[in-house]
This record gives sequence, C-alpha cells and structure tokens, in this order.
Amino acid sequence: MGSNSSRIGDLPKNEYLKKLSGTESVSENDPFWNQLLSFSFPAPTSSTELKLLEEATISVCRSLVENNPRTGNLGALIKVFLSRTKELKLSAECQNHIFIWQTHNALFIICCLLKVFICEMSEEELQLHFTYEEKSPGSYNSDSEDLLEELLCCLMQLITDIPLLDITYEISVEAVSTMVVFLSCQLFHKEVLRQSISHKYLMRGRCLPYTSKLVKTLLYNFIRQEKPPPPGTHVLPQQSDGGGLLYGLASGVATGLWTVFTLGGVGSKVAAASELSSPLANQSLLLLLVLANLTDAADAPNPYRQAIMSFKNTQDSSPFPSSIPHAFQINFNSLYMALCEQQTSDQATLLLYTLLHQNSNIRTYMLARTDMENLVLPILEILYHVEERNSHHVYMALIILLILTEDDGFNRSIHEVMLKNITWYSERVLTEISLGSLLILVVIRTIQYNMTRTRDKYLHTNCLAALANMSAQFRSLHQYAAQRIVSLFSLLSKKHNKVLEQATQSLRGSLSSNDVPLPDYAQDLNVIEEVIRMMLEIINSCLTNSLHHNPNLVYALLYKRDLFEQFRTHPSFQDIMQNIDLVITFFSSRLLQAGAELSVERVLEIIKQGVVALPKDRLKLSEF
Repeated sequence: MGSNSSRIGDLPKNEYLKKLSGTESVSENDPFWNQLLSFSFPAPTSSTELKLLEEATISVCRSLVENNPRTGNLGALIKVFLSRTKELKLSAECQNHIFIWQTHNALFIICCLLKVFICEMSEEELQLHFTYEEKSPGSYNSDSEDLLEELLCCLMQLITDIPLLDITYEISVEAVSTMVVFLSCQLFHKEVLRQSISHKYLMRGRCLPYTSKLVKTLLYNFIRQEKPPPPGTHVLPQQSDGGGLLYGLASGVATGLWTVFTLGGVGSKVAAASELSSPLANQSLLLLLVLANLTDAADAPNPYRQAIMSFKNTQDSSPFPSSIPHAFQINFNSLYMALCEQQTSDQATLLLYTLLHQNSNIRTYMLARTDMENLVLPILEILYHVEERNSHHVYMALIILLILTEDDGFNRSIHEVMLKNITWYSERVLTEISLGSLLILVVIRTIQYNMTRTRDKYLHTNCLAALANMSAQFRSLHQYAAQRIVSLFSLLSKKHNKVLEQATQSLRGSLSSNDVPLPDYAQDLNVIEEVIRMMLEIINSCLTNSLHHNPNLVYALLYKRDLFEQFRTHPSFQDIMQNIDLVITFFSSRLLQAGAELSVERVLEIIKQGVVALPKDRLKLSEF
C-alpha cells in the first residue's frame, strides 16, 4: 500500500506491505505507519477484481503469519489503530479528513488480514498472533492487555459512538464489516462453536455493556438506509495545482472501499442493487443477524438475542421488567416501514421472520396495523417469483405467512383490504381483489410450481398449513381464487388417478416377473392422499364456517362437481366429504328446479338465496 500503490495488482510488490509482513520489527511510533496508511487504489467493482485483492492479501498474510511471532507487527498495527480511534470522535467534530482517512485505512488492512488469518488458522493460533511482541522469536506478554478483546470493544464503540457523517461513513462500514469477519470462524468448523474466543468476549467482560446499544444502532442503520456520500464530498479539498498526492489518495478511498466485503456475497440476484445503495445498512443487517444467531454460552444465553427478543416501541411507556436484560426502545413505525421496503433481500426477510418469531411486542404491533398490505404484498411477491429466488428466501417468506395466519384477526382483516391492479401478477388481470384472495392465489401457485418442479414435501405442507389457518375466515373469495382452489384439487385428483393406475399396472406386471423390484407406489399414493385430504379439509372448513360469505366457492364446486364423485365412497375421505357432498347436492337440486340455460349471474343469485335456506345444523362442524 502506501503512496505508490495505484492498482490492486501492484500490492504484492508494494514496499510498505513487504515491510509490514517482513522480518523487521516496526515500532508503534515509527513514521512508517503514516506512509503505510496513506494508500489508495480503485475499489474492486467485480468478483474478478475482488479475487485479485484477496490473492494479493493472502501473499502478504502468509509472510506475516511466518514473521509475526518474531516481529509482533500485527499487534503494532492494531495498537496504532486503537490509539487513533481514541481521537476519532474529536476528529469527526473538527473535520480532520486526513486523520479519519488514515484510521479507516488501518482498519481496512486489519480486516483484510483477519479474513485470511481466520481462514488459515484456529482461533487459539489467531489469539497468539495478537500477543506476540517485539522480542525474541515467539515471545509474548501474557500480562499485557488482551488486544483481541480490546479491538472487538473498540469496534463496538466505533459503531455506536462515532457520529455518522460524510467523512465517517466508510469507517463505520468497515467497523461493522470487521466484526462480521471476526464472527466468521464458524464457517471453518463443521461442529457448532460453543466455546469460541470471539463469542466469549462478546458475551462477557468489557463488550457486554454495549449489547443493547449495539443492537439498537444496527437496527437504526438498517432503518435509515443511509447512502454513501458522493465521491469527493468528504475528502480533502482539491489543491490549486490539481490536487496533489493526498487528494488523489483520499478520493480513491471515497470511491468505496466498502465494496470489498459486499462483493461476491450470497443471496437473491435482485438484492444486489439494494445492497450497494446502502452498504452501511446492508452490513449492519448482516452483523445483527449473525449476533442474533450466535450459540448460547454454556452458562449464559446469547445477550444479543435477548435484546432482539425484548425491545419495545418508543411510544410504550410501561416499565421494563427487571428480569429482562439488555432492553431498549426503538421507533416501531420506522422499523415497520423499512421492513416493508426492503423485502427484496433475503437478509431483510430473515430479520422480519426473526422479529415476528421472537419479539412478541413487534408481532402484536404488526398484527394491529391497518396497512398490513404494505408488508404482506412484498412477501407474496417473493413467493410469486419463486423461480428467481433462492430456496431460503422462499421458505422464510412462507414461514412469515404461517406466523401471520395463526392470528384470526389477521385472517379476517386481509379479506377487507381491497387492492387494485396488481401489476406483478401476470397470469390474469386483477383489476380489484382482496388481499386475502390474492394471498390464496399466490400460495396455490407456489404449491403448483412445487408439484411440477421442486417436489418438496416441506414446502407443500407449509403452503397448505397457511391455507388451513385462513380457511375458517375466508370471506368474499374472488371468483378466480375460488376457481384456483378447485383447480388445484383437480390437479391432485388427476395425479392420484395416475399413480393409482401405475401401481395397478406394476402389480399386474409383477405377477409374470418376480425378479423386477416394484416401485414404491404405495408411498407416493399415501403422500398424494394426505395432500388431497388437506385440500378437502380446507374446503370443508370454509363451507362450515363461512358458507354464506363465499358464493363464488360454491359456484366453483358445482361447476366441477364430477371431480368429487370418486372421493365420496373412498374410505380415506368419506368423513370429510359429508359436508361437501351435502352442499353440492343441495345447490344442484335448487339449480335443477330453476331450469336450464342459467346465466352466471342467475346461478350466483340462486346460490345466495340457497345459503339462507340451507339449515346450518346439517353441516358437521369442521375440526379446523
């Protein structure tokens, strides 16, 4: 690095990096550090450039791994960084661009080194590298302050205490990214880490008091979605001679060194734009999720998960119970709006799931909102574009629907919310439809996609469970939603008949050839019959609890009444078919009395009149 580095490809030959990783010890007070930290090169903008940077970093790291036990240069670099951070808040207030820029560069180097160190050694070996000093080979001072804990503590202070300004934006991003790197040890262990050194520091000791403040800051970073400042607005003013050396170096930093960490990550393809629009929000969200999912220590629960489980709305004036540690308050409305807007990324969907699942205050608040469509529509769009999403994103969206549909108030209210012109739903023009009917359409489409493509039983089960949760509260189903419910049953019926026919043919063939093993058609048949029963129970639940609200479903059942004939006497479905058979028979009779050649409108009118006449006590109550 240093002033003579302008390209990533030059880094392995850089004299300052060679000195850092070489055999010569460098004192903390050596002017060398100012030279090392005055670097710039174009930020990586592709996975190829990122790979180049990592390759360059690996060569330096391996040399440092070999020589650091003798030189202690890693510890010296960290001490230089720590000493600078003590003045960082004052530097931000005084607009000291050079100081902040060099401090950022120090942290950037530390982060790059840590990524490789963590990949190539155990945590115990890493901790030793933090303790080596400039003495005889391999010596270390066991009495010295633990640099690893001090660095972690300093990062937490940086994230929570340094004001977010144009000139501090990159260092804030780098601090969050470095903490994520620290916690990446789990990636290199097959077993769950329960005694991790970094976990120990985060859950005990000097870092613990920052728990609630850190979680709150990370949440607000996600909420605010602060974009990086435009290049050149937060660096040194341009000199009259064209800028000079420092201006050129600083403007390179301003182009966005933060991309080093975000490039090449996992997630949905569509998330890339949102990740780049606010790297601080994206990295803060990733760190928050990692902290929330740390394994509990043997003798203490994860404090970050405790904080996420217990925070309250700023408008809630009730006192926190003394039994709840790490509690804090945050603006629920701002958080809700941010969650509604950010569901294109799977990490934002995971945060929504985590909050709904673990924080009862958030769940109660969200279910009480009168604008639930703002949250539900993005979730439905994830499921609708299932082929463009990774499976984790789809599962999380589905589990969120399951959590929401466990609430009867939600199931009632979604049928009262009317939507117009859902542009992303392309199968059919939906000029006006209730949120509830749209939810049914999207879940059924997900089931049909799964039947033809992925054939994932878990996905089937959860989709049907969401429909089952809602079924007793179906209200004023859109004609297309009612039609799709019966169409899905038709598809399952055909599949059932096909497997039954294959099983019969296979059994006949086996009579003449005892050597050929039979396919397990019995198991396939059992799975299909389970799904068919679930669909019949969903229809039955709707008829039992809200028949008078759903003439379109009755119409769809009558239109496809032949579908249900084969299941009327089937031993697996006889009990559940009683209500459906009764409804079909009753309304068929009334239509027959009305005469032939009836219009759709006339049929619906007869159904609405018949609903009033049908004795409710004749319908067997649904178990749902």
